[in-house]
Parts: sequence; structure tokens; C-alpha cells
Amino acid sequence: MTDHSLTRRRAFGVALGGLSLPVLAACGGGGANSPAADPSGGGGSPKPNGGKQSPMFEPLVATGQVPVGGGVILPDQNVVVTQPKKDSFNGFTATCTHMGCVLASVAGGTINCGCHGSQFSITTGANVTGPLGQPAGSVAPLAKVPIKVKGTEVVRA
Repeated sequence: MTDHSLTRRRAFGVALGGLSLPVLAACGGGGANSPAADPSGGGGSPKPNGGKQSPMFEPLVATGQVPVGGGVILPDQNVVVTQPKKDSFNGFTATCTHMGCVLASVAGGTINCGCHGSQFSITTGANVTGPLGQPAGSVAPLAKVPIKVKGTEVVRA
């Protein structure tokens, strides 16, 4: 008696192996006419992202868009960038530590959650007012996001 599941597995493995060879060949190292070849003739490695800027250094926001004593919420990047004093920038996650709501605003020296009223310091990310008026420190501080200023842009560090 023949084990048909074993035969099917073998057939599937052979088919899968046959399909993967062209894919692997397509990912292989480039020759002189390959798009991955270094056009400068320097023989170096291809640049990540096809020569585009690394996502790590993509601008989050222009420094001029972050008000002194305030900040900007960037929900698509899950980042809040603040500028407590001139030329001093901080990055925090844009997610409230109480129930995970996206933070709503930056005003009056605090980063504010629209869901339950939690407020966080624009300088440290510490909880200064808890949800529904609870005392400071009643929820965890916002996690820091490493950022740096590169020219006139704030980028992830």
C-alpha cells in the first residue's frame, strides 16, 4: 500500500523548489548591466532603498513647524515632536499609555489625550494629569522616541 500524502508532499516540494530557483536567480548579484550595479564605477554596494533616503533619516517634520512651548502630533508615524524651549526637541510616542488612544493635541505645555483627559509633559513625557482627573503619575509616561535635528528637519535618530 502506498502512502499518498507522502507522495503529495514530495510532489509539492519538487514543484516549490522548481519555482523558487527563478526567484532566487532574480535576487542574485548584479552584473555590469544590473540595476544593482554601482553606476559610479566605485564597486561599492548598492544603496539601500534603491538610493533613496533611509526611513530612519526621513524627515518627520520641519523644525519651523514645531512651535516653541508646544509640539506636533504625527499620527501616521506614531510620534509627537515637542519643542519645550527654542532649539530643544523631544520625541515621544503618540499613543496614550492609559488605553492606547492616539494623542489629540499639544497645548499649554502638555501633550493631551482626547479620550480620557490624560496629560503628559512636553519636556519629559511624564504623566502630569491622569485619566478623568486622576493624579499625576497614575499612568505610565510616554515612551521616548529618539530624534535629532538634521539641517532644518527633525528625523528619527
